[in-house]
Amino acid sequence: MKSKKRGAYNIVRIDPGYRPDPVERRDVFGITFEQGRNSAKIDASLLKNVVTKNKNIPEDAARDLLISLIVLKYTQSNSVCYVKGGATAGVGAGQQSRIHCTRLAGDKADRWFLRRHPKVLALPFRPGLHRPDRDNAIDVYLSDDCQDVLADGAWQRLFTERPEPLSRDEKRAWIAEQDGVSLGSDAFFPFGDNIERAHRSGVRYIAQPGGSIRDDNVTETCDRYGIAMAFTGLRLFHH
Repeated sequence: MKSKKRGAYNIVRIDPGYRPDPVERRDVFGITFEQGRNSAKIDASLLKNVVTKNKNIPEDAARDLLISLIVLKYTQSNSVCYVKGGATAGVGAGQQSRIHCTRLAGDKADRWFLRRHPKVLALPFRPGLHRPDRDNAIDVYLSDDCQDVLADGAWQRLFTERPEPLSRDEKRAWIAEQDGVSLGSDAFFPFGDNIERAHRSGVRYIAQPGGSIRDDNVTETCDRYGIAMAFTGLRLFHH
């Protein structure tokens, strides 16, 4: 760490014996809101109530579902989280509706998948290019504004040769190959449209609290795609 920022880091020592108050409080314009601290334990017992026809949640998928729930426990509500291979692929947080969370996180997950496309992995970056510059170049390369890094006078600053663009058809085909993705939600899905959107990003396993008056519709949508869904019975709101 001393080699970065001339070693100018503020190192804070944490008291390992500290325990936060059991009640959290927040003042808003003279009004005090209180809620119990979220001390819920995230473990495999939350995945026992599988309500879909497909009851099979493999060990690696269960791990990914638990990762998604841990992420959601500390993420601003409303939120959903896509996980694949033990890594968070996309989080949609702080949205006013559940479908907006699912779309936002799904779009991020799609971008995460696309960053692993062979054309992206083979991008001929110039030697010595800093990591943030590479990351930004990849994001632009994958966007509709790809000519910002592929046009003459632009690509020479980043690449040793001009890369071939990644077409929309190639992007769709690559995303369509994704499978085995896990999805967690901090509250129930009110409509099946969330499942429809999640399915397009390769979701095969879902963990959500349940409790919607339309749980049947959501479950039926999962059954249509062979998705296994567990009702955790645990809301993870964080405000």
